[in-house]
Amino acid sequence: MFASFAVRNYRWWATGAFVSNIGTWMARVAQDWLVLTVLTNHSAVSLGIVTGLQFAPFLLAPIGGAIADRYDQRRILIVTQGLLGLNSLILGLLVVTGTAQLWHVYILALLQGMTTAVDNPARQVFVSQVVPPDHLANAVALNSASFNAGRLFGPGIAGLLIAWWGTGPVFLVNAASFLAVLVALTQLDLSGIRSARSARGQGSVREGIRYVAKRRDLQMVMFLVFVLGTFGMNFQITTALMATTLFHKGPGEYGLLGSIMAIGSLAAALLTARRERPRLTVLFTALAGFVVAAGAAALAPTYAAFAVLLVPVGLTALTAMTTAMTYVQTSVAPEVRGRVMALYMMIFMGGNPVGAPIIGWIGDTLGPRWTIGVGAIVVGIAVGGVSLWLVLRENMRVSFDPHRHPQLVVTTTARPEPSTAPLPPPDPQSLAARAATDVAR
Repeated sequence: MFASFAVRNYRWWATGAFVSNIGTWMARVAQDWLVLTVLTNHSAVSLGIVTGLQFAPFLLAPIGGAIADRYDQRRILIVTQGLLGLNSLILGLLVVTGTAQLWHVYILALLQGMTTAVDNPARQVFVSQVVPPDHLANAVALNSASFNAGRLFGPGIAGLLIAWWGTGPVFLVNAASFLAVLVALTQLDLSGIRSARSARGQGSVREGIRYVAKRRDLQMVMFLVFVLGTFGMNFQITTALMATTLFHKGPGEYGLLGSIMAIGSLAAALLTARRERPRLTVLFTALAGFVVAAGAAALAPTYAAFAVLLVPVGLTALTAMTTAMTYVQTSVAPEVRGRVMALYMMIFMGGNPVGAPIIGWIGDTLGPRWTIGVGAIVVGIAVGGVSLWLVLRENMRVSFDPHRHPQLVVTTTARPEPSTAPLPPPDPQSLAARAATDVAR
């Protein structure tokens, strides 16, 4: 489960990232509370706009991917992490001095999103350079575990700090947490970092798009994560509205919801770290589980029931996210990994500028429960539609026998397209070719 920690550079990187992740989750809770209770009168639309502005720059993430593939990722991260820390520092000073206004939050959210659009592709590529290739899947899963471990502690700490001193100090603590990443980046052994930068002139965005266009399996995975990210992963809106508007709770109880969800998310990341390689069957199973868990959470009668149901919601959502990300990252060529991961992040997070305001409007119009219910419905339709496509197009077959091992077997055999020309040899990276040689458990 923790194989990557045997690598010195990864230990430094993971330690710094963990400290920063705690600060990041603290700041997310503080930002939502600031918008909902200080700058507006529980306006879900305003919160949706802030969330949308944070993720809107991810539409330009392919450019960030091209930068990550062409230039030194460590230097890129030093710049982006410093800018993210400065962004949080400015917001904290505005709040502490009592001069913060809603438009300040809007502008800083947009700037944060622009920086993150460059930071994320470089971060994904950088991890693949500090561990051996056979540790990559484990390292990706452990990164998710670190992110969600921060989610386990950050929201609860933020809730306490907000109740004691307000939101301003939380942003200042987050700004200081970025120093941990910067220190870690300066302590790395540069001789142990493998470079996978593309040659000058070969790092264009078009190369990444063309690569994905040839991979039907990547297209399917990216479609599913787009739907999940746009309509199902708006937790900072949904949990805020459920806690404050439906159950009438304070900042402590709101922060606790994030920590409770992180129990399931952290468990999912650690379980994924134990798998030798990602399986598409796990992705579909997790998405189906998310539909059930999110639907139940939307109908929760009490705050306690809602909090308990967030554990399976976090477990299934994070299993799907981590499996999809690991599958993409471990199945692409190293020289285009930055651009492909940038496309992945653009598709996963780029829908938030549209989805978040819609979810906020649904919360104001139909009520908080529908902000979760709509996500469960849309993700369910997407999973059902893709599954039907696999049955019809890929000739997918599922068999179950309790007396054999494995009991559940999923196989696909692609049906040839009608054509008068000779069929080309199958693409070894295609979904059909991969699945035909793989028994999914």
